[in-house]
Amino acid sequence: MTLHPSSGDPYRFGTEAFYAALGRAFVAMCAVVPFLFLIEAADQGLAFGLDATAGIIPQRIDGLDGVFFSPFLHHGFDHLYSNSIPLILLGTFVLAAGARRFLWSTLVIILVSGLGVWFTGSPNSVVVGASGVIFGYLGILLTRGIVERSWWNFAVVLLVGLLYGWQLVGILPTDERISWQGHLFGLLGGVVAAILFRRRRPTVEGPDYSGSTLSLP
Repeated sequence: MTLHPSSGDPYRFGTEAFYAALGRAFVAMCAVVPFLFLIEAADQGLAFGLDATAGIIPQRIDGLDGVFFSPFLHHGFDHLYSNSIPLILLGTFVLAAGARRFLWSTLVIILVSGLGVWFTGSPNSVVVGASGVIFGYLGILLTRGIVERSWWNFAVVLLVGLLYGWQLVGILPTDERISWQGHLFGLLGGVVAAILFRRRRPTVEGPDYSGSTLSLP
């Protein structure tokens, strides 16, 4: 029997390479947050008004470009503070599984979350924030635990659930000034990304007799 193992996979859980990748991912995600703070500081300090000009304005063509820009914008520093820790935590584990998968998955999440908001949100609102991406990363980890049979992904989701489980109600309609559509479609985008960019399991093949001959006594 011939087995094509995944031992060469640098991101396989439990290997030294995986922990090194986890460390690099943490440093990278920690670098993303100051970049978001810099954008918010410039927006407020220089009165750019980026929320209104680059946020998602549902059902309006001039608000469609916000699909790509809105995850980098926030309604003030309090909004950004609340997103920073879960973004670092979830983003670290998603990025540790591979930079290419991370980038493509993030793009899918941004598109699904942003377009979902644009089609279903209130045309009288402007939506900004990275929370859709955060819920997308949560969807990725949960779905990977199922499709890739990865128990450590389940462990991460459990940890996040214990720390931020109360925020999961954000995928339901509410009277608060939050975009539950962004959360819901972000979560769905994460599910889609996890399935599209899943890591294939090793294949098992039987012995190869194609070049052999059979001799009878």
